[in-house]
Amino acid sequence: MEKLQEIRSTQKKISPHILVMEDDANVARGLEMVLTEEGYAVNLAGTGALALEAFKQKRYDLLVADLRLPDIDGIEVIKKVKAEKPETEVIVITGYGTASIAVEAMKLGAHDFLPKPFTEEQIKASIGDALKVDVAETAEAFTRETDVAEEKLIQKREVIQALNRTAEDEDFWRDLMKNGSAALENYELSSEAKAAIALGDLNWINENVGELTQKQLMFIYKRLEREAW
Repeated sequence: MEKLQEIRSTQKKISPHILVMEDDANVARGLEMVLTEEGYAVNLAGTGALALEAFKQKRYDLLVADLRLPDIDGIEVIKKVKAEKPETEVIVITGYGTASIAVEAMKLGAHDFLPKPFTEEQIKASIGDALKVDVAETAEAFTRETDVAEEKLIQKREVIQALNRTAEDEDFWRDLMKNGSAALENYELSSEAKAAIALGDLNWINENVGELTQKQLMFIYKRLEREAW
């Protein structure tokens, strides 16, 4: 649990990374200043090629994408980014926006479309909204992974406790030999784990619990001997 709490704490301290793909130096620097003040880690790319190269070097949570670039159409950059890094949020900014371009960008997975000129509050609100979606999805995935990890820890603990008890409690030993999984009803075990203990499935136990002590192996060996008879 301490390790999981440490991971959560570390995640909270990491600032979202944003790449601004904008060939107008004044606009790019203005966005960099505004977003840095908001606590984001910001990098700039003045061309589509530089933006694609940046994505090869680092993970970005969000791309602020101008569509009119000196080398590559911004839509093409978005296509490539979404194909290779689908989790990346995208906000399109352009001074040449049309309804058809906005629709195309949204179909590619862009979170928002802001025609220039836009205000500081508009871009901050748009980015904040996009990253909330990303953070929520990441948190949900992390929660699922955490739940699975905790379940595995509980299973391991319960299996070990049950096997230790077989070496210390003769009545429990006999009950387990006679009644199988039913003898484990008071343990927080999956049906698969109960069956593995009751049947002496050493392969499952080694894979899901790890190596056992001689004390813990006594019941397993006796169970396997009984099956061999």
